[in-house]
Amino acid sequence: MVELSYGASTDVGNVRDHNEDCYLAVPSLGLWLIADGMGGHACGEVASDIVVRTIGEAIGNGDELANAIQKAHRAILESVEKGIGKRGMGSTVVAIHVSGHHYKLAWVGDSRAYLWDGKLKQISKDHSLVQMLLDTGNLTEREAMNHPQKNIIYQNLGAKDVDAVNVGIIEGQFYKNQKILLCSDGLSDELPRDEIAEVLGEYDNDQKITDGLISAVLKTSANDNVTVVVVAAPDDAPEGIGNDKGGESERITLVGE
Repeated sequence: MVELSYGASTDVGNVRDHNEDCYLAVPSLGLWLIADGMGGHACGEVASDIVVRTIGEAIGNGDELANAIQKAHRAILESVEKGIGKRGMGSTVVAIHVSGHHYKLAWVGDSRAYLWDGKLKQISKDHSLVQMLLDTGNLTEREAMNHPQKNIIYQNLGAKDVDAVNVGIIEGQFYKNQKILLCSDGLSDELPRDEIAEVLGEYDNDQKITDGLISAVLKTSANDNVTVVVVAAPDDAPEGIGNDKGGESERITLVGE
């Protein structure tokens, strides 16, 4: 399998004293993911670590991405019962699994995925209160960034009394010059979409993109941890439909959410 170009960066931010975000990059498996832990010191980081280890192991053993995420949910609950971490800890997740030119994207919570092909488009959909308000037209995107309840989510791994989480899934086809951006809400809460797009357009190197996005966040209040992963389309990806950067049709398919 051809290993894809990627970049990955994380930072504690300007306020927190520890990092509850965790990311995994395993090019040999075509797997990249971000987990944003919740539950406070010595809890959130435990939960996010469980997520990346469980999903990485499951994909390595041939599991489908959605099933691997369900295993991570159960692994957090089981760890709590064993006295590892604390009751109430949890995590979001956003992950991409690439095979050839095809990818599967899956998420739970408000960690996000965007598609870049010269323009930036959010392709995941937050499991959050603010997203519900956006869907009903009660908020604009700019208003959503500063909403006092923007961090309220209704889906997370490790949620108590939830047998199985509702995993958002998208399948897509990589076209030439496309990139997938994964991020924790430490990026999406701090930088407007046009500023994220500006950094993506500034650099050709994927690691410089992720470092540039982190740097841009650190110039803001950066109240949260921030983690960014960028995965580029393979060099031999086909030309897009209708242009050289990926057409609007036949690009992504919503499988379930």
